Amino acid sequence: MKPVPRYLQHSPPVDAVGITERVARFKTRSIKAATKVSGLKLALSMLDLTTLEGKDSPGKVRQLCRKAITPDPADPSLPHVGAVCVYPTMVATAHKALKGSGVHLASVATSFPSGLGTLAARLEEIRYAVGEGADEIDMVISRGRFLAGEFNYVFDEIAACKEACGTAHLKVILETGELHTYDNVRRASDLAMEAGADFIKTSTGKMAPAATPEVTLVMLQAIQDYHERTGRMIGMKPAGGIRDAKTALSYLVMVREVLGPDWLNPDWFRFGASTLANDILMQLAKQRTGHYASPDYFSND
Repeated sequence: MKPVPRYLQHSPPVDAVGITERVARFKTRSIKAATKVSGLKLALSMLDLTTLEGKDSPGKVRQLCRKAITPDPADPSLPHVGAVCVYPTMVATAHKALKGSGVHLASVATSFPSGLGTLAARLEEIRYAVGEGADEIDMVISRGRFLAGEFNYVFDEIAACKEACGTAHLKVILETGELHTYDNVRRASDLAMEAGADFIKTSTGKMAPAATPEVTLVMLQAIQDYHERTGRMIGMKPAGGIRDAKTALSYLVMVREVLGPDWLNPDWFRFGASTLANDILMQLAKQRTGHYASPDYFSND
C-alpha cells in the first residue's frame, strides 16, 4: 500500500465558530418560486433511495426501484433519482429491476454499519456486491482505529476497498457522529480522499447525530481544498436526518457557494435518504396543482 502523506497527520484545524456562523447564513437564503421548483427537481435527482432493514425483501426492493425510476406517476416530467441503495444480498434483485433506467445501483458493504468485520471478509463483501451488479459501494471506515490514531490502517483499508471495487465508485462513510470533533471529521475526510474515495459520506444513518449542516460544511471545505491542490473532483453525500425539502434546498445552497455549480449534479452530490423523497414530491405537487397531496398518496420507503 502507498504510505499516508505526512500532512494528513496534521490536517488544518477547523474554526468551529466560523462553521456555525456560516451555516446560519446559508439557512437564511431566500429562494424564489421558480428557482425553488428547479431546486426541488435537482434534489430529487440527487437522492439515493435507500432500504437497509432486516425485513427487506425482494418485493420491497422492486417497489423501491419502481419509485426510483418514476417518483410520481402523476408527473412524468420529474427526473429519476440518483441511485437505489441496498444490502449486498438484494443487489441482484435491484439490478434486474433498474436495468436500462439510468438509475445507479449502490450497495453498503464492509460490515455495515459497524465496520468491525475482518478486512478479508469486508473486501469479499465488496467483490460480491460488484459481481451482483452494484456500480457504487458505500463502505464504512474503522472508527475505533481512526480514533486510536491508527491513520495508516484506515488509509490502507480504504485503498484496499477502492481496489476491490474495480470500476465501481467508492463512497467512504466517516460516521461523523462517532468522530466527536470537527478536526477529526476534517482529518478523516482528507485521509479518505487521498486513499482513493470517489465520494465522502457523513453517516450510515443508523446512529445519531447523522448528517448535520455543520459537518457537511467541514467536509465540503475539505473537498474544496483537495480539488484546489490536485484538480480532482470528489463527490459528497450527507446521509441520515435530512427529512424535508426546505433542509435539502439549504444543502444545495451550501454546495453551490462552497464548491460551485459544477458539483450541483447527481454525479457529484447525493442525499442519503428514505423519507426525504416524499416531502420533495409533496412540495412539487403543491407547486404544480396549488394544493398538497395527502402523504398517503406516496409510497412509504
